[in-house]
Amino acid sequence: MLSKAILEGMNEQIKHEISSAYLYLAMSAYCEGENLPGMAKWLKMQWNEELEHALKLFDYVYDRDGVVTLQGIDKPPARYKSPLDVFRQVCAHEQKVTALINRLYEVALKEKDYATQVELQWFIKEQVEEEKNASEIVAQMEMVGESGHALALMDRQLGMRSKG
Repeated sequence: MLSKAILEGMNEQIKHEISSAYLYLAMSAYCEGENLPGMAKWLKMQWNEELEHALKLFDYVYDRDGVVTLQGIDKPPARYKSPLDVFRQVCAHEQKVTALINRLYEVALKEKDYATQVELQWFIKEQVEEEKNASEIVAQMEMVGESGHALALMDRQLGMRSKG
């Protein structure tokens, strides 16, 4: 059984994962509009991955006899300054999610909820990968610039992503 603090934190994190998915779908739409289908595909895959994360938490709550209470999410931005701006925001967003997961882990430590600690360790490890991927894309985009052949090649490379 989940404590009240853990249950509230899990419900909040489910909201953040769904909100992340919505953000990445909005970013994908922007990239589609900018004729960057590879970046759009990469971001759609992130959208799907974030929904999988939400469902993983959802299932965990019910496995522990909790109740999921879905919360409202904010409308994501529809416009961005550039593709580089999109991926800088991806990087910053993943850092924010890492902080949220770490905070929830701290609650699990305080509550001595060992099962939740184990569950959240998967998310902690996942966030290391998410931040690494996002920061590498930003670094590469900073090298290639925001237009021209190099950006087209970068778009093609990101479009080759086959799984999360």
